Amino acid sequence: MKALVTRKRQDGKREKVLLDNWPDPPPLAANQFKTQTLFSGVTNGTERNDLLGGNYAHKDEDLPATWGYQNVGRVIETGPDVKEIKIGDVIYSSADHVEFAVIPENWLYIKLPPEIDPKEAALFGMASVAMRTCRNADLRLGERVLVVGAGIIGQIAAQIANAMGASVTICDVDERRLDLARRIGAAECVFNSNGTGWDDHIQDFSFDAILDLAGVVGMEDRLIAAAKTRGRIMLIAGRNDVKYTFNLGQIHEITIKQNSHFDNSDLANLCRLVRRGQVRIALLIQDVLPVTEAQRLYDQLRDTPAELLGTVFVW
Repeated sequence: MKALVTRKRQDGKREKVLLDNWPDPPPLAANQFKTQTLFSGVTNGTERNDLLGGNYAHKDEDLPATWGYQNVGRVIETGPDVKEIKIGDVIYSSADHVEFAVIPENWLYIKLPPEIDPKEAALFGMASVAMRTCRNADLRLGERVLVVGAGIIGQIAAQIANAMGASVTICDVDERRLDLARRIGAAECVFNSNGTGWDDHIQDFSFDAILDLAGVVGMEDRLIAAAKTRGRIMLIAGRNDVKYTFNLGQIHEITIKQNSHFDNSDLANLCRLVRRGQVRIALLIQDVLPVTEAQRLYDQLRDTPAELLGTVFVW
């Protein structure tokens, strides 16, 4: 079958390419169903980490390998014990970029209602990370929330935080992304944090919750300083170490939290908000490409990632 596969080149660099001869999935177990992929979405941070051999990438000896968690496919076969899924259903699942996926009925997926555009659902993985982040931060009506980083997850987190009743501020160093945040309109304050931007807009003890989706090295003390007493900081973007001044955290009585991916309840809540128009994904999709053009896109993700936003492959 076809699959997008990370492999190592002779010059030592990694690349991700479409292969036509990847092994087919095994026959179905009794509680499994099989989908044929319609669309898959690029997980910008995770897949770039893999392309760079980062802290949670595949080891060299494990390559070539597939990786991804945003797959939208149509069910073409079901096992005898499958109860809720029928042939013809359209499914988002946390499956790789592969032509055919085999999914246990008790796994991470959601059946898409007809009102959901399956191309938009190809970004449901990153969107569900945003949902998990906002729920884990326990956002409440009227709280001030700072979203650091206006990529896909940050843009959706701002929308979810707004739907939860928070007063949202979002920042980034990329003016194009900030313009998009202004168009979406979920944040009450949008600013460029480059140069003196952070100091110009952020005062100490200002925010009930801070969602760090940028992972800029060395920002921990600034994040803590911006939080109110007993504020919450969510550290989401990939990093190797977290270092901060202990006394500063003590003064703020800070809570630092992390996510573990997302679950089916996050998918269900996301789907509900998308159906109601409270989360808008379409504006975040920058590129819709045939999967045959994937290598060019992944070269760009590896080398010039700032130019990308949401990418969906058509299978």
